[in-house]
Amino acid sequence: MSSSEAVPDYPNQLRLDGRVVVVLGAGAGIGRQCSHALAQAGATVVCVGRRIEPVEAVAKEIGGFAVTADVIRSDGMEHVFAEAGRIGPVSGLVDIVGRGLMGPVMSYDEARYDDQFDVVLRHAFLALRVGGQAIAEAGGGAMVFIGSISGHTFSAGQTLYGAAKAALHRMVESAGHELAPLGVRVNAVAPGITHTPRLDALVDDAGWARVDGYVPRGSAGRASEIAGPVLFLMSDLASYLTGQTITVDGGLTGSFPSPF
Repeated sequence: MSSSEAVPDYPNQLRLDGRVVVVLGAGAGIGRQCSHALAQAGATVVCVGRRIEPVEAVAKEIGGFAVTADVIRSDGMEHVFAEAGRIGPVSGLVDIVGRGLMGPVMSYDEARYDDQFDVVLRHAFLALRVGGQAIAEAGGGAMVFIGSISGHTFSAGQTLYGAAKAALHRMVESAGHELAPLGVRVNAVAPGITHTPRLDALVDDAGWARVDGYVPRGSAGRASEIAGPVLFLMSDLASYLTGQTITVDGGLTGSFPSPF
């Protein structure tokens, strides 16, 4: 017996027409690509960063809006959503903010420890508190946070960064359950080793060649390859998906060198 359920217009479910989406950390790399992906799907994108020049440049590229703020501070996050709310009800957020402070765990002092967890977790907490409320009041929507495979497994010099990203993954899982009754989906994407302006400035060609040799598909990721899964999670195609972390790493996580 065939199902009587109506068949949806699947490509149309990827559209974000009429939706206002905030992108934290929009000025370069993954944030820039996510801003383009969302705009191409019809969203009005509010590009947020600490420096005006990069976010203004991206906003100009996509016909969006630029807002500067320090989103690790509560007043900064409140400013973002106050400004975005002037454009229209906010129905989505993508949070790219976060960087790894590399080094052996015994080399950290308390200030460096605080910095690492603030730059990975504090803005996510504030986004959930301030942005989650705004999105719920707008009738619901989606939030996507950028985690890391470092939150899944060990990498040299990333003990505290990995711990912070693992905590972010757990925060997303719990918030996905907590905010679901309000109509707000919360998910994360955990990228593997991915070309970004920051990493490209730190890793030479020989280093990238070694990375490519580790990744089962044969090459490190590109920022655009992270933006695609983010767009999916923001769209109605992912309407039954919340509290999840999707790993996007070319098959790297969970593999190990064979002795044969």
